[in-house]
Amino acid sequence: MVRHAAVSCCPRWLALVVALFVPVEVLARDTFDPLAYIDPLIGATNGGNVFAGASMPYGMAKAVADTNSGSRQGGFTLDGSPVTGFSSMHDSGTGGSPSLGNFALFAYTNCPGGDVNRCAFPKKTRAAFGRFSESTVSAKPGTFGITLDSGIRAEMTTTHHASLFSFTFPNEGVDREPAQPLILQDLTDLADSRQDNATVTVDPETGRITGSARFLPSFGTGTYVLHFCTDFSGAEIVDSGIFVNSRASTGVHNLTISRSINGYPLPGGAFVRFNSGAEPILVRTATSFISPERACEHGEKEIPDFDFSAVSEAATDAWREKMSPIRVSAAGVDGSMLTNFYSGIYRTMINPQNYTGENPLWFSSEPYFDSFYCIWDLFRSQLPLLTITDPLAVTDMVRSLIDTYRHLGWLPDCRMSLNKGYTQGGSNADVVLADAYLKGLKGGINWDDGYAAVVKDAEVEPYDWCCEGRGGLDSWKSLGYIPVQDFDYKGFGTMTRSISRTLEYAYNDFCISTMAASLGKTGDKEKYLESSGNWQNIFKPDQPSRWWNGTDTGFKGFFQPRHLNKTWDYQDPLNCSNLDSASVCSLQNTGRETFESSIWEYGFFVPHDQATLIARYGGPAAFTSRLSYLHDASITYIGNEPAFLTVFQYHYAGRPALSALRAHAYIPSSFSPTPGGLPGNDDSGAMGSFLAFAMIGLFPNPGQNVYLITPPFFDAVNITHPLTHKTARIRTVGFDAAYKSIYIQRATLDGKDYTRNWLDHSFFTEGRELVLTLGRNESVWGTRVQDLPPSVGEYQGFDEGGGVNGSFVRRALWRERGGV
Repeated sequence: MVRHAAVSCCPRWLALVVALFVPVEVLARDTFDPLAYIDPLIGATNGGNVFAGASMPYGMAKAVADTNSGSRQGGFTLDGSPVTGFSSMHDSGTGGSPSLGNFALFAYTNCPGGDVNRCAFPKKTRAAFGRFSESTVSAKPGTFGITLDSGIRAEMTTTHHASLFSFTFPNEGVDREPAQPLILQDLTDLADSRQDNATVTVDPETGRITGSARFLPSFGTGTYVLHFCTDFSGAEIVDSGIFVNSRASTGVHNLTISRSINGYPLPGGAFVRFNSGAEPILVRTATSFISPERACEHGEKEIPDFDFSAVSEAATDAWREKMSPIRVSAAGVDGSMLTNFYSGIYRTMINPQNYTGENPLWFSSEPYFDSFYCIWDLFRSQLPLLTITDPLAVTDMVRSLIDTYRHLGWLPDCRMSLNKGYTQGGSNADVVLADAYLKGLKGGINWDDGYAAVVKDAEVEPYDWCCEGRGGLDSWKSLGYIPVQDFDYKGFGTMTRSISRTLEYAYNDFCISTMAASLGKTGDKEKYLESSGNWQNIFKPDQPSRWWNGTDTGFKGFFQPRHLNKTWDYQDPLNCSNLDSASVCSLQNTGRETFESSIWEYGFFVPHDQATLIARYGGPAAFTSRLSYLHDASITYIGNEPAFLTVFQYHYAGRPALSALRAHAYIPSSFSPTPGGLPGNDDSGAMGSFLAFAMIGLFPNPGQNVYLITPPFFDAVNITHPLTHKTARIRTVGFDAAYKSIYIQRATLDGKDYTRNWLDHSFFTEGRELVLTLGRNESVWGTRVQDLPPSVGEYQGFDEGGGVNGSFVRRALWRERGGV
């Protein structure tokens, strides 16, 4: 069994040694271990909300210490808040209410005077015994450990459905009395959302604790019932019993408890007490959405002999295999960059969670994934990254989404804890399916059903579009936009976000059009291609934007709300921006017409028709200036997902070098390998995937077969496709670890000159080689019209000769360097 004092969770010294002394060719060998560069504690404070504990990739069991922090969405935090328990289910990086954290354990070395009633049972009071020093925390893929100030060391690891905890106790407890450890398990969750009639039973002979309770999802509708089964090993049982509120009894072993009447769930649960703490006490906890018996089966099958080392090693091996496709050269690179990079990839495989076989809502032989939290966040970079690094998992996720459509009638936009989550914008599962389809995922996916699902999103309005489909479809079809204060009597949802919904519906329709084209459905292709242009119906070309002090930003032409009668309403383009602390921009009834983002930022969300948007903004120079203003004036916030693509949209204006420059402006300044190093909550790995893609140097336009090329943050990147087993390579000539030479001067693809500033997915599946020659000054590489990424409209205004010789960029560079 692994026992240790505090160890560094972030081995930067090791990374630096490797970077300085290990030859590049050694790193390409199998001896290179990416797990040495993973720090699960990145984002454990400052609102990162990550799950920092032990988990298998996409595992249902997720064990960690829970604190009572206001940012406890992922369970554990490093903000000075005390531990209140150790629980086995969590989500990662979410906003909203804390998620899961059910049936927490807590341990005492003894109860004063041997009286169980002198141990603190309620979560609020036992927090006083949960203080710890940050130096005692250790975290690595598959294992988490912490030492409380009481001297109790808790370590944990997991299989897919079960957690194994090891509690090591000091020889003496309170008042220097001999150790007689007590371990309790309660019926609460992180959000204190337990409903009525939770039950718990403890077997006085074996100490097995089983129970069930009903809880609320953290960002959705409905409830869910979860069951658990807990067993112990390592010490002789003295007694056991149940507790209610602050009182306990060894004479009662069954409990059914109400929520109570004061809005806070009445504390209740069970405990087991042991005769000695001389050896570690092992606690195996498994959960199930089916029954307590199924939970016991999970524990007995997956952890039959309480072998902590074996379980920990198996979890570590599973993570090592999942991380194996991507190898980068560490030559000359600071170890913090490697930790940043691999930790970002690691976080993309915590959520969504594979609940296959644990879905009580319908019977199916299809996979079932949960914790899509939420697709509005995940479609942009997380799922596209997994399509490269773990296409089998994405295939199962897509099959799960389609199966959810079969049984519930709609593709989800957000889903957690077996419940429908709230839709934030469009029907963005359409983008996920189109992205997977265009990139060739098969593996049992029924694409006929997948296509039927996305078409239903576009054609049929659900009664309650709070959580699925699209609202306002009558207006969408008749007016070509979603009106502010729409008249919608067919379905119901929060009547806000008319601008962002219009823009997202337009892109959703474009994605349907691309699927229709590939499936030979010509009529649908044209129909949805036409409606994908509806974004133009809310563009007001004379709309200015002024700062709140009256200063003009200098830009005109912004999206604006429109009424049913086609007249214009008004929303300040700067509302809901990073600099606006007053506006309500979420799902409240008082929310604005953009969701979690400003009109300024949504002004670039036309991913399929950048050419037309550039023309609307006055041409490539004006577009570039506006995009730079968005970033330089801090209107956008890289800690929220709508900012991601804007970092790289300079490519469409023939300025790919500025995308590279912008990426380096955010990395590592906004992303550092520290507990407070994320700019916002990780959103189930969205931030990690943005970071990883940017550092690889290929950023996706999701829903399209397009990756925008920028120089990687490493001398070389090797990505072995898990299905074709072919290795795609990105090599650099003139790499500069100080990141002064970040501009592509020339590129070759498989040894031939390559001038396009983008690649398609065959680069990964066919194992091609991209070689980038770098320099310190912007060049004309990738700047010609024929080198730009695909767009529905035609590129215009690059120069008088059609933009074929890079003269636009040459003129721009001349002006920027002092020309008149």
